[in-house]
Amino acid sequence: MSIPDTGGIPETGNAPLWVQTLTVTTADQTHALGAALAEVLRAGDLLVLTGELGAGKTTFTQGLGEGLGVREGIISPTFVLVRIHPNLPDGSRPGGPDLVHVDAYRLGSASEIDDIDLENTLDSAVTVVEWGRDRVEHLSESRLEVELHRQLGGATAAHHTGNGALDFESEDDDEPRTIIIRGFGPRWAEQPVLAAEGTS
Repeated sequence: MSIPDTGGIPETGNAPLWVQTLTVTTADQTHALGAALAEVLRAGDLLVLTGELGAGKTTFTQGLGEGLGVREGIISPTFVLVRIHPNLPDGSRPGGPDLVHVDAYRLGSASEIDDIDLENTLDSAVTVVEWGRDRVEHLSESRLEVELHRQLGGATAAHHTGNGALDFESEDDDEPRTIIIRGFGPRWAEQPVLAAEGTS
């Protein structure tokens, strides 16, 4: 299921303890991988999502939400910056953590992250930050970084948008994607076993 990955590690102040590279071929598999990861998550966990526009960050987060048993309706929080999805008593994990979903694309620094006051919910929820690399690492000594890449014609195809992000056309939800998960800090000393059907 996983292939060791030693390349492409970002400069974020410390090295990951492990790296897992997965390939999915459909949006449903991206969703299922998020749901599988949710099974090992608990309150206080921080996830940093990066990837091209249309790479599947929101689909992945919807899977996380399903696995955590939170209220449906997860969409990208681009215009409100933060959305809180409460755990449902009749969901898949009654009494489990809420999901705090953040879009940091328009936030330029860690200090702007501090302005939205995530510390109030960090310990009681699973916090997912899209576009959070180099902005949220100070919030927790442990985190998972999840990097999603679309592939076109067997090779990643993209063009730079000028702000360091990669941009894709987002029409084909069922093209292959490479998902790289990196674990940082004592919470993620052990690599979790993910049992998402259809991943390789």
